[in-house]
Amino acid sequence: MGTILIKSGKVIDGTGKTAFDGHLFLKDDKIESVFQTDDALPESDAVIDAKGCVIAPGFIDMHSHGDWLLPQENHQEVLKCMLEQGVTTLVTGNCGYSPAPVKKETIGPLENFASLLMDKPFEYTWTSVAEFFDQMEDRGPALNMAMQIGHASVRYAAADTLHGAMTPGELKTCLDTVERALDEGACGLSFGLGYDPGMYSPLEELEAFCKVAAGKDKPVTVHLKALSRISPCYPITYLKPHNIRALREMLEVAKRSNVRLQLSHFIFVGRNSWSTASECLDMVDQARKEGLDVMIDAFPYTCGNTTINAPLPYWFLATLPKGYDSKLARMRLRLELEFGFRLVGFIYKDFQVMDSGVAGWEDLNGLRIPDIAEKWNISPFNAMLRLSRMSGGGALMLFHAYSGEPGNEQPLESVLTHDLCLFETDVILKSKGHLNPAGTGTFPRILGKYVREKKMLGLEDAINRMTGASAERFGIKDRGSLSPGKAADIVIFDPETISDTPSVGQAPAGRPKGIAHVFLNGFHVVKDGLAVDRPRAGRMIRG
Repeated sequence: MGTILIKSGKVIDGTGKTAFDGHLFLKDDKIESVFQTDDALPESDAVIDAKGCVIAPGFIDMHSHGDWLLPQENHQEVLKCMLEQGVTTLVTGNCGYSPAPVKKETIGPLENFASLLMDKPFEYTWTSVAEFFDQMEDRGPALNMAMQIGHASVRYAAADTLHGAMTPGELKTCLDTVERALDEGACGLSFGLGYDPGMYSPLEELEAFCKVAAGKDKPVTVHLKALSRISPCYPITYLKPHNIRALREMLEVAKRSNVRLQLSHFIFVGRNSWSTASECLDMVDQARKEGLDVMIDAFPYTCGNTTINAPLPYWFLATLPKGYDSKLARMRLRLELEFGFRLVGFIYKDFQVMDSGVAGWEDLNGLRIPDIAEKWNISPFNAMLRLSRMSGGGALMLFHAYSGEPGNEQPLESVLTHDLCLFETDVILKSKGHLNPAGTGTFPRILGKYVREKKMLGLEDAINRMTGASAERFGIKDRGSLSPGKAADIVIFDPETISDTPSVGQAPAGRPKGIAHVFLNGFHVVKDGLAVDRPRAGRMIRG
């Protein structure tokens, strides 16, 4: 690989320290040295002039689902948009679902959910976390990847009880599986409490899982049971905000287990949930003051990806596919959705198709539900249900009104600028369809909109959250800062022009602006903003 000199840039080392004018010297896959401007420069095989640019560590995506893409032979094509926005490391295994461990006899329930995260189906040629890491390392990942162990995946692999409390024997087998996975390299434990089977798991079970992670000094990341004022996970008769209840429950579990807690995608779904943001942040602050090691993470957009069936109540989902043809079921569903949307603060226009999931219906990608209803000359309710039916519930959607909307982003901004907030994409990436803008613009948007334009964050602070602080959170020791001996993961960007390129109408978001170069383990993987066609240069990061 040789030597590379990156000269004459503004060095921001990822630790939060003040920037300085200087140079970096890379040797093979490591940072050899960091120089001040007036130091003598060594000879090198290649020189990158970074004048006018910032030299920073490669960005770390705190919350990714890229582990479900790595087994695909063409995963570098799907993931190159991450490199082009400066991301060099993905923290995966989120929301309770990781591709390992698996038990092939019970792979069905795992794949039912995982199909949402995959671009294409793949063969499971592994069973354990160690085998998964070994095989992905042999194939060569396009980016660095650290992976957590998913609570749901553990249950499907180690227990026969799919819903509710497990037997004591099943619980012990699950806990042993978690401990083994953490020893084999998983960097943490994740819960998806808004999904099956996490939503049915008793708090005592969550506490037992957390104690294993705490014993290994690993963090726990949590998709809370409720992210909105009203959630199907709690009885409708519970009149207080459901998301506040969900947060309080998880904070108590973390306190009792003494685990490091990371609250994933700290969002407020639906207009009537936005007012709960300040109370939720106060709860996190109070827990921190009381000694709990708790942090949050978020993406800088007021939309997020999920499936078309996400708003549908469980009773209706249990009737499918017959329920689609039942007049009584459809009537009840329509009334409940209208009532539920009013309670949460959703309208049909908030639902936008990313990938219809139906061959021949690609023209729907990027459209909102009312646009589709007009196209088909039916009501928005019937359009939504028809798309659900024809896609088998697999239509991928962007839901809007997350923590704000254009012109009113105060709830989102209060989270992003909070001292305990790190940054993530939570993007589901596909090789087709209308891309979630977080997949191309998360980190450039923060640096452009919130640092340069709104001055809500300092540049050194924002870079620290994207790099050093995120690496420290997951125990990633050889990345996240610019110092001798660290891996040569580098992003070079123009602080005056860096920004995302937002989607307009039905057109998806474009490539970000201002990213000049990205190095991954010493390889030059992005030049002048474009990913380079070269061998995959990523590494599997074992905890």
